[in-house]
Amino acid sequence: MKTALITSTGSVAADIVLKSLKRMGFRVIGCNIYPREWIVESCEVYAFYQSPPVSEIEHYLSFIKELCVKEKIEFVLPMIDYEIDILNRNRQWFEDQKITLCISPWKSLNIIRDKKKLADFIDEKCPETLSIPTQIMSEISKLDWDFPIVCKPINGRSSQGLKYVHNLVEWNQICTEVNQDNYIVQPYIAGPRIVVEVVRQENPHRTVAMVRRELISTPHGCSLTVLVYQDKQLEESACRLADELGILGDVNFEYILDDTGKYHFIECNPRFSAGCEFACMGGYDCIENHMKCFMGQEIEEYHFKHNIIIARKYEEYITSTSTDVPYGKTCS
Repeated sequence: MKTALITSTGSVAADIVLKSLKRMGFRVIGCNIYPREWIVESCEVYAFYQSPPVSEIEHYLSFIKELCVKEKIEFVLPMIDYEIDILNRNRQWFEDQKITLCISPWKSLNIIRDKKKLADFIDEKCPETLSIPTQIMSEISKLDWDFPIVCKPINGRSSQGLKYVHNLVEWNQICTEVNQDNYIVQPYIAGPRIVVEVVRQENPHRTVAMVRRELISTPHGCSLTVLVYQDKQLEESACRLADELGILGDVNFEYILDDTGKYHFIECNPRFSAGCEFACMGGYDCIENHMKCFMGQEIEEYHFKHNIIIARKYEEYITSTSTDVPYGKTCS
């Protein structure tokens, strides 16, 4: 039985990843910054460990290494971007331990995790993909676009730090509030968000793309209701971009669909999307095929069947029946 580690078991994608890995026969270990009883998925793994926050880089990295050795981890599946950043910079230790990091190559991630580099890369390598004009805030002497504009961290995630600027007063204010070298500026484009889930392997070469449109989502970009549909031209351009980037395994591309029917590329999330279960329900098991990429097995082809709408619901679970209150005070 192979052993896999899922980090950040509280992430939205953790549930379907856990279910798929267990179905595949993996012994699954989990970790999260919160106590086991606070996260349902933490109660469903073979063993759970409470981790330090990823912001404590050295502490977090030492914890992951010790956990991998103790539990004889063979595959590591980081669930959030900042974990990927840390593990990507520390690949050598895992390679020496013969532990597989289930993420794209360093060269790919170096581009993906820098929104300015990625926009420039697309313009050069994949001109059929419409990137949104992107400038580093510190390099702007005069704005090229009308308001509103969008400002966000160059390596941000989940809309954290994203700001919409509607006038010159707001622009002058944000310029004093953020590190301008670490922020990008883009024109605002209105329209629904489109997600393309992509799974790619190098040998034998195959790239698969699945399209969905967000109908309802949270302010931080977590899909609640989606339409799974087919757009062959978008799928082909997404596959070519994945090929040019050298993607390995599952990633997802985000686009804005404007009112003229054009797709504008926003960003690439180099891990399972919050809506990867939608893709699984739409007819392609992203998790199983992701693992095949790192196990030397050939991934499956994708055959679109028909448009479907999929909606997410929340469920409640009792994770502890203790009558004590160990986590804070009771209300008086």
